[in-house]
Amino acid sequence: MKWQKLGKIFDPADINLPNNCVEFARSPQALVFDDYVRIYFSAAEREPDGKLLSRVFYVDFDKSFKKMLGYSSREVIPLGELGSFDEHGIFPFNVYRHRDTLMAYTTGWNRKAAVSVDAAIGYATSTDGGKTFQKLGQGPVVAPSLHEPFLVGDAFVAHFDDSFYMWYIHGTKWLQDPANGAPQRVYKITSARSDDGIHWCKDNRHLISDVLDENECQALPAVIKIDQTYHMYFCYRHAIGFRDQAGKGYKLGYAFSTDLVNWTRDDANAGIGLSDTGWDSQMMCYPHVFHCDGKVYMLYNGNEFGRFGFGLARLESDTHNLNHKLK
Repeated sequence: MKWQKLGKIFDPADINLPNNCVEFARSPQALVFDDYVRIYFSAAEREPDGKLLSRVFYVDFDKSFKKMLGYSSREVIPLGELGSFDEHGIFPFNVYRHRDTLMAYTTGWNRKAAVSVDAAIGYATSTDGGKTFQKLGQGPVVAPSLHEPFLVGDAFVAHFDDSFYMWYIHGTKWLQDPANGAPQRVYKITSARSDDGIHWCKDNRHLISDVLDENECQALPAVIKIDQTYHMYFCYRHAIGFRDQAGKGYKLGYAFSTDLVNWTRDDANAGIGLSDTGWDSQMMCYPHVFHCDGKVYMLYNGNEFGRFGFGLARLESDTHNLNHKLK
C-alpha cells in the first residue's frame, strides 16, 4: 500500500457553521454521489462552562476535491434528549448506502461523574438524500454489555457476502494518570455481524494485536476490499501522555485479512505516516477509506484531533482496474 497525500482540504474556520461550532472537523466520512462527494464530520460547540458538544455537519466537494460546493445549514442529526446515550455529542458518524437506504451509525456520548464519558452506537436513516437523519429510537443498537463494559463506539459498517459487518471499539479499562490522577480510557477494536444492520451479534474478541503495550488505545477502524483481501486502517495511541507528550499521540495503523476473521497487523506497510512539518506532522487520526470513480481515497485528521480540519490522500499502488476489484 502506498498513499499520496493531497493536503488539507477543509478547515471549519473557513465557513460559518450553526451552533457556534468554530472548532474541529473530526472523523470525516464520505458518501459518494454521481457528481459530488458529501463528507460528514463532527464539529464542536463550546458551552459556557467550557465543555464541548459534538454536532454532525457535512460539506460537499466536487470529485476533484478541489472545489467546495456547499455545506449543511444545520446539524444533520439532533443530539439526544435528557439522559440519553447521545445527550452530549455524536462523533463519529458513519453513513453506509445499502441499495436504496442511507444507514447511519452514530457514536453517542454522555458525560459521567467518576469518569469523563461513556458511549454507545445508535442507528438512523435518511429520506432526503443524506441532508438529515432520523433515529430509529432514543436508545442504541450496540451498547455496553457483559464483556464490553463501557465506551462502545466508532462503528464502521460494510456489507459483504450477504451479511452486514461492523468494526467498532469498546473500552477495556480506566487508568489513573500518574501525573494528575485523571482517569484515562483504554479501548480495542472488535467486530459484529448482522442480517439486517440493526440487530447485531458480537464476536467478543479483540481483532488487532498491540504494538505499544497492553494499554494501547485503538480507534476508528475502516475496511475496504481489493481483490480477495480486506484492508483495515485505524488509529492508535498511548493511553497516558497522548495530549502533551511528543510521540504519544495518534498514528495510523494497518492490518489485512483474507477471511474477515483473522487480521494481521502490518503498520510498516501502511504506506502513509506523519509529515515532517505542517498540519499532520504531530498526529494522524480518524481515517476513513473509500473508493470513488475507480480510485481509493483516505480522509483523515491531523494535529490536535482535527481541530484544524481534515485532509485527503489517494492510494497510488494497486489502483489499476479498481472499478471492478472493489466490493
